[in-house]
Order: sequence, then C-alpha cells, then structure tokens
Amino acid sequence: MHTSRIFKRSILILTCSIFLASCSGTPPDNIGIVNSLLTPCPESPNCVSSDSLDESHYVPAFKLEVSAEVVWSEIKVYLQAQHNMEIMTETADYLYVESTSTLMRFVDDFELHLRLNDGIIAVRSASRLGKSDFGVNKQRVDDLYKALNDKGLVSKAAKPN
Repeated sequence: MHTSRIFKRSILILTCSIFLASCSGTPPDNIGIVNSLLTPCPESPNCVSSDSLDESHYVPAFKLEVSAEVVWSEIKVYLQAQHNMEIMTETADYLYVESTSTLMRFVDDFELHLRLNDGIIAVRSASRLGKSDFGVNKQRVDDLYKALNDKGLVSKAAKPN
C-alpha cells in the first residue's frame, strides 16, 4: 500500500514537471532585426510591437530624452532587477530577453532595438505559446516605459506612417 502511494506521487510529480517544462516552448528562430525592423507579430493577440502596422499589436517606441548610453544602461539595470527576466543576447543596439511567468513558467520573448538615427528604442514582446496573453506583453512594455519615463529618460515616440 505504501509503495503504491509513493509510486502514484512520483508519477504525479513527474507529470507536473513535464507539463511545466513544456510551458516554456522552444525559443523562436525568427527573432532579431531584419531590414532594420523587429520581427512582425503573428496574427494572434499575444504580441505587441512598436514596428507593427496593425493597431491591435502596436505599442509606441520609446523616444530618447537623454543620451542613448544613459537610457540603454538604465534598461539593463531594470531588466537585471526583475526576478523573471534574463538577458539572453546583448549587443550595442539590441537586447533579447526571456521573461518567465511565476506560476505556469510560460516564457515570453522581449526585444529592444536602439535606433540612434531615429532617437528611439523599438520594442517587441511576444508569447511563445497560446493565443491570448491577457495583456501581459503590453503590460511588460508599459512597465518598462513607466520606469524610464518616471526618470525623464524617455517619452512615447510618434507612430510611424
């Protein structure tokens, strides 16, 4: 009887572990900068991007109000302070971040592209899995914007034509 209960618990723990691990999804192979733009959002409503021409996916880019070096540095400090975000790729003008939800361990992809000639930072945040994100990706972008805007570092850029 005791062995049966231990076996059932072990199976339950293994099943839950496999389920939670599967929530991370595979890292996308289509992220990054292509023709000076971030990857377009899919049709599903679980992505936002300042490069989106579609109103339902659009969020404003961050307009630089101080030097790019100051803003870029502050962004990295902000991201490193978040318990659920990890910078995976960093170049002089691009950051790729994985953001993992606390409960279900879903992984979202968050990208920032510094465009010095335009004086902006383009942003994109997308869920790897599912169709809806309950506004989490937009909130992620809004939270970073608010942190930077509260310090006078950025404002909202005008929507491109």
